[in-house]
Amino acid sequence: MAPPSHFYNNNGAPQDAASYLHAGPGNVPPQDSCLLDADEFRRQGHQVIDFIADYYGRMDDYPVHPSVNPGFLRRQLPDKAPSRPESSDAFGAALRDVRDLILPGMTHWQSARHFAHFPASSSTVGALGEALTAGINSVPFTWAASPAATELEMVVVDWLGKALHLPESLMFCGGGGGTLLGTTCEAILCALVAARDRKLADIGSGRIGDLVVYCSDQTHFAFRKAAHIAGIHRDNCREIATYRDDMFALSPAELQAAMQADVDAGLVPLFLCATVGTTQTTAVDPIRGLCAVAATHGVWVHVDAAYAGSALVCPEFRHLIDGADAVDSFSMNAHKWLLANNDCCALWVKKPALLVAALGTEQEYILKDAAAEGHDVVDYKDWSVTLTRRFRALKLWLVLRCYGVEGLRDHIRAHVRMAASFEDMVKADPRFQVMAKRQFALVCFRLRAPEELGGPKAANALNRRLLEEVNVACSGPYMSSANVGGVYMLRCAIGSTLTEERHVREAWTAVQNVASSLLAKMEMHEDY
Repeated sequence: MAPPSHFYNNNGAPQDAASYLHAGPGNVPPQDSCLLDADEFRRQGHQVIDFIADYYGRMDDYPVHPSVNPGFLRRQLPDKAPSRPESSDAFGAALRDVRDLILPGMTHWQSARHFAHFPASSSTVGALGEALTAGINSVPFTWAASPAATELEMVVVDWLGKALHLPESLMFCGGGGGTLLGTTCEAILCALVAARDRKLADIGSGRIGDLVVYCSDQTHFAFRKAAHIAGIHRDNCREIATYRDDMFALSPAELQAAMQADVDAGLVPLFLCATVGTTQTTAVDPIRGLCAVAATHGVWVHVDAAYAGSALVCPEFRHLIDGADAVDSFSMNAHKWLLANNDCCALWVKKPALLVAALGTEQEYILKDAAAEGHDVVDYKDWSVTLTRRFRALKLWLVLRCYGVEGLRDHIRAHVRMAASFEDMVKADPRFQVMAKRQFALVCFRLRAPEELGGPKAANALNRRLLEEVNVACSGPYMSSANVGGVYMLRCAIGSTLTEERHVREAWTAVQNVASSLLAKMEMHEDY
């Protein structure tokens, strides 16, 4: 495309393009070679490494969750980007703003006192792997676009699959295969589209409105979002109720009843999303029994193990995926608990050809490579929604190499021990109760409401107040909540790389102190 004949200078006056290009040095943009100058990169890189190291060293100085109001940062920053660097050390000035303006408004997910949601684990190797990936900055959408990146991804997903004790049928070495994506929602969407296209090839594309998908009422909303994107009618997403007596796991009998009812109504069961480690309570769905039900209806079974999949690196958790040899796809987030910094979601499929059939693109001549001709190479652009993709395999490969499988087991087991310790402290205080069986490193608990307080709504309000006051303390822990079956409970999810036993004890002490204060205020109010 030809350049415009004129444009407007900083004063708003039109300027001829040719005169601009031949203007003096002060008007000419910096040469491209300066933008990746090795010496300047080294200097600024040291600044960034020092900055991050200082951030981790002073992590305890920050409240885990900031006390700010919407718009706080936008009011402090200019409404447009600078036309030129602001100073001779623009990068240093920007880093100071990160320190003084941005970090105070961040939720510090790497804090040792972050017990909310699920962990977003970090490690030195994971962070440096991200930096190395960004520095190389390849775009490995096909084998030809970056052969080593593609083949390293194939190697590393098999490494990870073996470390997690997954069935060989899901790995390249067993006829399946895997890829690294950004999020669980992406993984579920890819599997769902493959299942949809396979089913429609059998029954006709005109029946897409008859397709039905299944999950439990504990399944992450990412599944419903993926189903909607894939064209499944909202009314055809079955959320099957779970119960505390079953530890909130999906019942095969309930699933069979739901599928049979749909078949009787002339609908077509398509896809089941089972979960190993649900978000609210880390419930584990019985994979073997669910697969047996799904098989009678030709249903694709996907296992979402976003959080708890990391724990499978420990042999003592392997039984939780008994029957996984019958699933069609499996995903987990190595960035949650396995030291591979954001983002790193692994997806394995038993029949990669189904992914390629659904997501593949016509190979343009500019993407072909003579070296690949005649070889059955993997083009990862055909395995996911996106074409441009990141070289995530390098980071995960470094994490596996530098920490080893045993090192990752030690990491997981340490957090499980801390969670068991926290659970014991909850059970030792008669004012509290554990609300769901602890299976990994999440403890769900609540404060027992005094009988005179009233019914469940009042009890929920009390625990909501407890969480609010625990989280508002600047130096205290930061936790989250769950509401299961109408019961509000607190969640203490242990998983930060920096968390130690003392942080867990301090967190429990903070909860106890807030509870004592709340109960005392209630008693005073009653006496009054």
